[in-house]
Amino acid sequence: MEEMAKTFVGKDCVVFTIREESPLTGTLREVRDGALLLEKDGNRSLVNLEFVVRLQEHPVGKSGKKKLIVE
Repeated sequence: MEEMAKTFVGKDCVVFTIREESPLTGTLREVRDGALLLEKDGNRSLVNLEFVVRLQEHPVGKSGKKKLIVE
């Protein structure tokens, strides 16, 4: 999972975890030692890769705006 997650570094991503809360969004800055470093609006978050269920690039519509994420 760590090697595949590295392909998203520098991209705006949506991270779904095993917790049933809303997904985490932000720019993926770094992947190492089994963790993701997400940055959004100057705030950073570390996410343990063991809890990641799905990782995807944030979808963008035809107009170039980010689409709303609905589970």
